[in-house]
This record gives sequence, structure tokens and C-alpha cells, in this order.
Amino acid sequence: MQLKSLRIFREVARTRSFVAAAELLHTVQSNVTAHIKKLEEELDVKLIDRHGSVRLTSAGRALIQYAESILSAHDEALSVFEKNASPRGCIRIGAMETTTALRLPPILAQFHETHPEIDITLQTGPTADLIKGMQEGEHDCIFVAGKVNHPRLHHMKVFDEQLVLVSAQPMDEMPTPQTLQTATFLAFRQGCSYRQRIELLMAHYEIYATRIFEFGTLDAILGCVAAGMGYAILPRMTLETHQHRFKVYSHPLPEAIGQVATYFTAPETSLWTPALTAFAKTLREPLVQKGLCRITELNT
Repeated sequence: MQLKSLRIFREVARTRSFVAAAELLHTVQSNVTAHIKKLEEELDVKLIDRHGSVRLTSAGRALIQYAESILSAHDEALSVFEKNASPRGCIRIGAMETTTALRLPPILAQFHETHPEIDITLQTGPTADLIKGMQEGEHDCIFVAGKVNHPRLHHMKVFDEQLVLVSAQPMDEMPTPQTLQTATFLAFRQGCSYRQRIELLMAHYEIYATRIFEFGTLDAILGCVAAGMGYAILPRMTLETHQHRFKVYSHPLPEAIGQVATYFTAPETSLWTPALTAFAKTLREPLVQKGLCRITELNT
């Protein structure tokens, strides 16, 4: 069935007139008749009773429900990609848990206020899982630690994080290599970029065997560190936000290990929906104001 035929059939059903439907659709009556006849031949049913006034048959009444649904879905799909219309649809975001807990809420709130017709889904996970998820089409964009080296991905640095070593005891200086060698670290599961920083820290002190316990949530990590179970490596801003809930302390990491950037990563811009473009602009605007991002960066 052609969409044009369904539109003509819908207008005939609404107006109960071939002539009126033709006028509304700026066509001739013979064209309306031909499309209705084509639909009837395709479906092998009689859709309109032409004896006396124009009335739908039982088959016509059944088809009009499907026609309304099909045409509505078609028009809605077109509106999602219409250049000058307000962005609609859905945006699927993947982000690290630490980014989700602290950095994203004000951004998402602002985006929702500006674009209330766009639905948002957010899934957390370690960097490796997020990258894989985007490559498999599960996410429209992701927030990950470090730049993903791929020629067909778009990157925009959005946050700078200072990582710290977290402990249950105050630290005037970094623990000695001897202390770290026998220490236990608490981290998210394999693939977490901050977990990789634990390995870099140990390598910095020439320690190549590290005991790491995996936890699923930030609260679990902080709670167990506070209980004296071991160390963790987390963004300083995240720690400061939760320090009133957990009695933990921190010490800066060596600069080469402790400095990490969070990137907004998405497919190349030619593949973006209007919803994703609008979200990227929401991210970009404060960076442009601070001189940290060029106005043209979204087109690179």
C-alpha cells in the first residue's frame, strides 16, 4: 500500500465525498477514485459503499484505524528529522557512574528544560563497556575518560578531573611503595578507566602485582574504604561531594597519573539526529563561553 493511497482513503473517509477529498488534496476526482480502487484490489475487499452517500464498509472501518496509525507514525518520523522544527525523539546516553552522579545532572536538567519533547535514557558503566555499547548501537553518545582513538568518532573534552588516592586515614604524603605493595584497592569492574589508573600508579612505584576488589556502586566503594578495607582512586570533586557521608581522606596523585579528561564521544556528526545535535550544543555552549571550545568544533 502506498502512503499516498492511504492519505486519499483517509480524506474520503473523513469527508464522505470523493469530490471534497479531491479538493482538499488538490487533485482530481478521477485520481481519488483510482487510488481507492487500487487499495481495494490490493486488499481484495470493498472499502467504500458507493450506493447513495459514501460510507465505509466494515473492511473500510478496519483499514482506517491502521491508516491513521501508519500515517501518524510516518509524519512523526519525518518531524524528528525536520531541520527547522524543534528537536524531538530520544537520546540514549552512556556515562561513567562518577560522571553521572555529579557532572551530568545539571546539564541534563538544563537540556530537558530547553528541549522538553526529547526523551532521555541514561545508562552507566565502565569506559570499555560504554565504547563497546556505542559501537554496537546501544548509545547515541557516551562520556568516557580519555579520548577514544578512532577516525570516525567525534570528540569534545567537557570536564577535567583531578584524581586522588582515597583512604580511611589522613595522609600527609603518599603511602610508601612497601605499604602500597601489600594494599588492597577497591574499584569498579574491569574496563573502568580509573581502575587502570590504579595499575599505572603501581607501575609508577614498580609494583606489578596488585590486589583489586570489584564493586558495582560508588557508595559501596566509599563505604568499604571508610571501613578500612583498602584504597580507591576517584575524582577529587566526586570525593568532596560525598565526604559528608563517608569518613574518608585523600591525597593527590602524581600529575601524570592524576590528571584525566572526560570526553563527550559520539559517531561522526553526519550521522547525528537533531536531538543529539541539540544535546551537543547544550554541552558546548558553556565551553565556548570559557574559551575552551571553538564555535565550529561540532563541525570538525
